[in-house]
Amino acid sequence: MDQLLSYLPPFDGLLPKWLALVSVISAANSFQAYFSEAYTAQLYNGRLADGSPHSNAHSSRLFGTWTLLSAFVRFAAAYNITNPVVYDLATCTFGLALLHFVGEWLGFGSAQLKGRFVSPLIVASSTLTWMLTQREAYLGA
Repeated sequence: MDQLLSYLPPFDGLLPKWLALVSVISAANSFQAYFSEAYTAQLYNGRLADGSPHSNAHSSRLFGTWTLLSAFVRFAAAYNITNPVVYDLATCTFGLALLHFVGEWLGFGSAQLKGRFVSPLIVASSTLTWMLTQREAYLGA
């Protein structure tokens, strides 16, 4: 067990470990989006007037790429949490994700506040808040 724990980010507090976990989950979600339109259709669960989903194979792969890029930035932040540039970039990934998901829900109507869509809203908003409130603790700035 100690050997497994040695792979976790070597910093105090839960935030770096959380960022590592979220990045691994995001990478897994990316692969789901690459190989199945169903994942993205469940996430963007709103429907067009004809009853079809807003997502398609292309938008699913695009979402997967965007999510994988965010996973890389968040993983880098988990292991470099005292670097202000990396910290701020990771913070921005959560802000951008929150802005995107709220926009899809309230602005474009491609998502409804139910099912799989709720999780990214919770993760983005809570982690953004956490990172903003802990910036000084990790960066001393």
